[in-house]
Amino acid sequence: MDIKEVLEFIDETIFNKTGKHLNDLQRKVIEGALNHQKYADIADHNGKSEGHVKDIGYEVLQLLSNIFDEPVSKYNLQSVLERKGNFNLSLGEQGNINSSVNGHVIGCVNFGNDESNNNSNKNKVKTTRRRKSKEITKIKKLKAKGLSDEDIADILEVNLELIKAIEIEESD
Repeated sequence: MDIKEVLEFIDETIFNKTGKHLNDLQRKVIEGALNHQKYADIADHNGKSEGHVKDIGYEVLQLLSNIFDEPVSKYNLQSVLERKGNFNLSLGEQGNINSSVNGHVIGCVNFGNDESNNNSNKNKVKTTRRRKSKEITKIKKLKAKGLSDEDIADILEVNLELIKAIEIEESD
């Protein structure tokens, strides 16, 4: 698993809760945080002001705090993701995220020596997709019964923007 897959896990987690995906800068801030970069460095590499990058970082970390129901900061992001994503992140010599499978460094996430963890993670993604599909089906059924978007969001305990996003998809 590489950084793209870690970002996909975060993106799916946020999308499931809010109905919104991460934008490019949010992804860069998360990647920078995992690589222990300072906001100033992330800003320099992305042509943004340090203040703007700090604001984006704060928003994303607050969102993850709300989703994971525990405080998330630049300093504990790695450990929170390890617990919530059921994988181990390890940092390489230059601060870049590395991983190892069966003792070989390959990219981003350390699954130890148990290859079954890799299959488990793939199954989590499939389960998440199935769950999303079921939620969309429920939303469509409730809409067909004449319930308002607000009522559906309340009943299913999901973000109103998710309901509206599905409405937009249907009209496309």
